[in-house]
Amino acid sequence: MTVAMKPPVETNVKAVVDDLVRRARAAMMTFATADQARTDEAVTALAWSLYKPEHAKELATLAVADTKLGNVPDKIIKKQRKTFGTLRDLLRVKSVGIVEELPERGIVKYAKPVGVVAAITPSTNPGATPVNKAMMAVKGRNAIIIAASPAGLNTTQRTIDLMRAELKKIGAPEDLVQILPPPASKDMTQALMQAADLIVATGSQDNVRRAYMSGTPAIGVGTGNVAVIVDETADLDDAARKICASKIFDNSTSCSSENSVIVVDAVYDRAIAALERAGGYRASAVEKGGIERALWPDGKLSRTLIARDADVLARGCGLPAAAESKKFFMVEEEGVGREYPFSSEKLALVLTVYHAKDFDAAIARANQILTHQGRGHSVGLHTTDMNRARKLAEAADVVRVLINQAHTFGNGGSFENGLTFTLSMGCGTWGGNSITDNLNYANFLNITHLVTTIPEDKPSEEALFGSYWKKYGK
Repeated sequence: MTVAMKPPVETNVKAVVDDLVRRARAAMMTFATADQARTDEAVTALAWSLYKPEHAKELATLAVADTKLGNVPDKIIKKQRKTFGTLRDLLRVKSVGIVEELPERGIVKYAKPVGVVAAITPSTNPGATPVNKAMMAVKGRNAIIIAASPAGLNTTQRTIDLMRAELKKIGAPEDLVQILPPPASKDMTQALMQAADLIVATGSQDNVRRAYMSGTPAIGVGTGNVAVIVDETADLDDAARKICASKIFDNSTSCSSENSVIVVDAVYDRAIAALERAGGYRASAVEKGGIERALWPDGKLSRTLIARDADVLARGCGLPAAAESKKFFMVEEEGVGREYPFSSEKLALVLTVYHAKDFDAAIARANQILTHQGRGHSVGLHTTDMNRARKLAEAADVVRVLINQAHTFGNGGSFENGLTFTLSMGCGTWGGNSITDNLNYANFLNITHLVTTIPEDKPSEEALFGSYWKKYGK
């Protein structure tokens, strides 16, 4: 049964939203007494609603049909992998009652719900993102209302139906998870943002800005435009395989997909050859012009070519028949900025390649790209020199620096790194965000601090000011 039917034209937007929020709060009251085991059971139910193989396939197929973005096999993998990883993370942490005790400080921390969460979700992940956010929200015993992208609305509605059905199966309140009814509108989303207790916005930067301006506490995420450096110490074939696998996954719909690769001159030709062996097609200068005209026909990315299969993109860009069997397309670029569109996020199987005379020049180029677009999000490095890795981490204004990894499979959490699984990556103030972490369950908790007295912890004046007095006097 569909959660929310299309309202009559005369339906008042505020009345619709108020009813959804009322139902959400009632569900929270029913769920308020849930202990950790019961809460985790509800989270697991939400995970299973998407992880279940037939559901993952159904929603992946529906998402591609709805949005024309990505491909079904990769979307199945994404839905199951992200959901499995997120469930792993969530089942390992406490979110009910006492979650931390610090006896040496006389502090005990109690977790409480933040309230009704308004979640803005994108067309690139119309099934996976709603479930990911719902799992985190319900982990904190919150209710969540999804405002879906119009392009992915059918998929998101079906996703919500499946989540609600699984909650009903275990006897949990179905209204812990709801969706704004169609037709999707900015007015209804705005009303939801103003009525909710917390907003989590993923998608366009316009959505994020509107969330921050709503007057409701909000968490937004930034724009991706991943740049990856390949230095002269790297295993070039390993780097190329990882870059290729990451670039082509779900036809580059991920904000963590590599958009630019910066190669130091000492290994430039060999690195390009490795990328060609991995499945890349090296476009000529003339072909680069054709790709640009096709991908940005009116100065904006073409909705008919982004996130399409390689053969479709090759034909659409006028590339020769030999290119149609390749996995991705490399264009060599010299500049960065609005007049160089290949320096931006492309959401397509096009990889921009830059020269750099040495590692320092490569860092400078990466920062230049990030300053243009993607500041705060992430950067990567393929190297065998960890001193290089530390130098990049110190020099780049990003939240995540991935070393010798495929970004799409590492940025949002991995079974081979320590980042938490998520589909929403914070970019700090660099990217206009309030968090410098992967969105996680802690963002959906209020914490009450029980504070008792401890033995006095008051150092002497000499302990605090002594070194200053010695150097500058009193």
